[in-house]
Amino acid sequence: MTEIIGNDSAQTLLLVAVFALASLLHGISGLGVTLVTTTALASMYPLPYAIVLTIFPSLLLNAMTWLAGGGRTIWQNFIYYGRRYWLLALTSLLGSILGAKLLLWVDSAYILLVLAAVIGFYVISSLLGKQIRLPDTKPVLIAVGFSAGVIGGSTNAMSTILMMYLLSASDDKNTVAKVGNMCYFLGKIAQIIVLREPIMALSSGEWQIIVLLSVLSIVALLVGIRLRRYLPQARFRQLILVILTVLGIRVGWQGIAAILS
Repeated sequence: MTEIIGNDSAQTLLLVAVFALASLLHGISGLGVTLVTTTALASMYPLPYAIVLTIFPSLLLNAMTWLAGGGRTIWQNFIYYGRRYWLLALTSLLGSILGAKLLLWVDSAYILLVLAAVIGFYVISSLLGKQIRLPDTKPVLIAVGFSAGVIGGSTNAMSTILMMYLLSASDDKNTVAKVGNMCYFLGKIAQIIVLREPIMALSSGEWQIIVLLSVLSIVALLVGIRLRRYLPQARFRQLILVILTVLGIRVGWQGIAAILS
């Protein structure tokens, strides 16, 4: 994978703006950071490159949400949720490995169309205010975990599938958030394993940008969480849906244009 960002300060500033805004909105509303950053970057760069740029900032945010807080220590959270949801974590990890491999095996144009379709499903279900709930059974858990992993590994949109099961398995928002982020974290580990060659091919300048984006994402997330009590979350959720709709249409058009060309 050749260096794309290079020393272009305008592109760097655009990346900073995308990650800062997405993380801030995520802190305020509780959703959007990975999906917004991935979709925005996929409209600027090749999809595998966009995925690589988002891996480490997302990994840190997922780890923070999974392991920090909730009245338990980091180790207690690791044991508690790992012991109860190990099968969901395992199936999502295996699915993520396959999904990440699809980035290397399949023409990115087709994956862009999948990403656009998943965003469309996410936006429409959110606007309707209806969450699709699935039976809380082991076969459903395995099927959802694996399929969510495949989608997440290839498009970073694991949450759109995984939440359908988690919301049926638990009414505790804290549990849903922590188990979801545990699976997202493992999905990032899978992407690192599969995409290790393009990751290792990143230049020192690109690594510096990734470190900057990672630190910035954490700071913006914490600021957003602090602002959450003062600002109307519903408005910011609507803003995220508008942003995703515009980005989803753009990414879908890119996929169609690439296939037809």
